[in-house]
Amino acid sequence: MSRMRRGLVHALAWSLATGAAVTLSWWGVHTVMAGTVYDPPRALPIPSGTSGPAEVGTAASATAPVGPPPPTATPTATPGTARPTKAATTPPPRRTPTPKPPASTGGSVKSYGTDGGRAVFDLGPSSAELVNATPEAGWQMQVWKQPTWIRVTFTKDSREISVFCLWHDTAPRVEIDERAI
Repeated sequence: MSRMRRGLVHALAWSLATGAAVTLSWWGVHTVMAGTVYDPPRALPIPSGTSGPAEVGTAASATAPVGPPPPTATPTATPGTARPTKAATTPPPRRTPTPKPPASTGGSVKSYGTDGGRAVFDLGPSSAELVNATPEAGWQMQVWKQPTWIRVTFTKDSREISVFCLWHDTAPRVEIDERAI
């Protein structure tokens, strides 16, 4: 009987030690993996400012830009430009899922890629919405919204690429303009 009791004590001790080791390992891996690339991707924030010209004239040519950006527009930071410090020990913030385009417009979501970045619009029958805009590495981005147009501009060095979505008295249309600045 003593032998059986000793075997049960050993089995119980082994079970407790194994359970503790598995729990400790899971906690360590979970802590390290929190906030890594395995989280869902995060959508870039889009400024909701409405500064810029009040209206796009109907006499403007199809390739003419709306106008220079107003001085009150603020550029958004390009992802990856911040440099981490050597003493940084806190994990990155949790990422939120990419928002879905609104279903109420009944439009079609279309993506327009340029050298400077990508702009995604939900084009409805008489209006449009900006779903997402993402600059390429090294590029900066600015967004202007008005009741009849949206402008997304990507800038780097002496290049400026603007993606215009216009729907003044027409169905929404997208124009891309590139110029040296």
